[in-house]
Amino acid sequence: MTISEILGADRVVSGLTFTSKKKALEELSKLLAKGEPSVASTDILASLAGREKLGSTGLGHGVAIPHGRMAGVESSVGAFMRLKHPLDYDAHDANPVDLVFGLMVPQNANEEHLKHLAAIAEMFSDEAFCKKLRAAEDDAALYTLIARYQPAN
Repeated sequence: MTISEILGADRVVSGLTFTSKKKALEELSKLLAKGEPSVASTDILASLAGREKLGSTGLGHGVAIPHGRMAGVESSVGAFMRLKHPLDYDAHDANPVDLVFGLMVPQNANEEHLKHLAAIAEMFSDEAFCKKLRAAEDDAALYTLIARYQPAN
């Protein structure tokens, strides 16, 4: 699985500013809905918020991976936001978040869900890669970095 299979350039944005985690999830839901037009962004938001109630998806080091499974989602869809100002996200290390990768997968895609999450978590645990994301000039540069990411072996 490559990230480019689930992430379109139209779902990568930078320079956003939010006053709350809820507002960030609302925008992320709208981006994810672009990749699955048959599902309402409000339903995606409900799924993401429900997952957050189980525990924060803030991984630490300024990264969050909000995710969920939903009926009506045909195939996995990703979206990425680089925030202009880091946001309090209740991350495990208590650091604010500025890199947010959202993921929605079909309701019964348990194995696929875990594989995608593992690949995304691996990508964002690469400090050099995160540094490149934070320095990228624009949305297109961000998309290129993410789509071409290859784990170091």
